[in-house]
Amino acid sequence: MAELDDAYANAAHIPGSAAYPPRWERLAAGLREGLLEQGLADLDLSYGETARQRFDLFHPGGAAQGLMIFVHGGYWLRFDKSVWSHLAAGALSRGWAVAMPSYDLCPQVRIADITAQIAQAVTTAADMVAGPIVLAGHSAGGHLVARMLEPGRLPDHVAARLRHVMPISPVSDLRPLLRTSMNADFRLDDDAAFAESPIMMQNRLPVPVTVWVGADERPAFLDQARWLAEAWGCGHVVDDGLHHFDVIDALADKDSAMIGRLLG
Repeated sequence: MAELDDAYANAAHIPGSAAYPPRWERLAAGLREGLLEQGLADLDLSYGETARQRFDLFHPGGAAQGLMIFVHGGYWLRFDKSVWSHLAAGALSRGWAVAMPSYDLCPQVRIADITAQIAQAVTTAADMVAGPIVLAGHSAGGHLVARMLEPGRLPDHVAARLRHVMPISPVSDLRPLLRTSMNADFRLDDDAAFAESPIMMQNRLPVPVTVWVGADERPAFLDQARWLAEAWGCGHVVDDGLHHFDVIDALADKDSAMIGRLLG
């Protein structure tokens, strides 16, 4: 075991953690099926060359107020868009369209490659829905949406539409991951970890940001959230009683404080 393996292990410290992914999958499938029946879901839209470079686009009942894009986590190693569809419910109920991309995973690609893929996914989805754009991402997805604020990462016409970015329980400094066993798959060195760390982004797009984290998360993730909020001088919410796996549930609730902050 590498030095920081336990510090960055979430499931091992969440009671009943094994039950969460099957539950997410059931809820996600239920939302997709309901939207498909109503003609409000476009699934497996391509944004790139590989099989995993696909996104699902969910539509509200009427004209969309804007576009929310959710980027999933899993340490850049696991999961895909199909596990998280239910988290679109809150924004859909508020009249927003929601896009959820998959992306290629390590070790087949590097984290920098995934960052580039998400920029392409955001751009492709943005061309399909008019209006403001908000980005939310969880864990590794929090890292990825934060990276979209690097000047030049998104085309100017897309960047100009960004209204809020919410990294949820993000990995904002990748350098500690050099001291985990996962780095055998990440293949990070000091330079790559620095280049991909949001806290090191000296210049950022002038877009409102809220870092959100559960109060009962691992100390390493509380630190990662605080580091980003301090580095960027942005909003920082520590949500009482929530851990790494249930902090995202609020995205499914149109009346939650998380959705209210994200959509404005």
